[in-house]
Amino acid sequence: MPEDIFDVVNERDEVIDAKPRSVVHARGLLHRAVHVFVFNSRGEIFLQKRSMKKDRQPGVWDSSCSGHVDSGEIYDETAVRELGEELGLRVKATPEKLFKVDPCEETDAEFVWVYRCHSEGPFQLHPDEIETGDWFAPEIVSRWIVEKPGNFAPAFILIWKLFRSRTDANTLG
Repeated sequence: MPEDIFDVVNERDEVIDAKPRSVVHARGLLHRAVHVFVFNSRGEIFLQKRSMKKDRQPGVWDSSCSGHVDSGEIYDETAVRELGEELGLRVKATPEKLFKVDPCEETDAEFVWVYRCHSEGPFQLHPDEIETGDWFAPEIVSRWIVEKPGNFAPAFILIWKLFRSRTDANTLG
């Protein structure tokens, strides 16, 4: 299988080059990703446990879906693509765009756009991407992060805390 090609970006998130995934990660080059939070009608968030086959942060809990922006792709396209690839969720419109996170250690040198959408499931989890997944009340997720942060991907912890700080408890879902 050919290796994914990512756009390399500068500190203003402008494309300056394109490199294979392995080179981008090995050199810590700035690149792009998305995270999508999927909520149900009860206000619960669907979290995925990353497959042990993943080369980055295998076996930890993460956003409902997440993924790299491929070379030539835009954030919104990636959010729609990742929902389909990872969860089997086909959406008619781009999910709600919430906020952008600048590259840092937690995001692994990624600019990250965070999105939100609603679905009741059930999902068709991609086995190479996701070991399992489940619905959780937001307060359970927040408490779990405090008690066992090692159970989660570092980017998810950062994004979840930013999400909670920006979102009124009554409008989480």
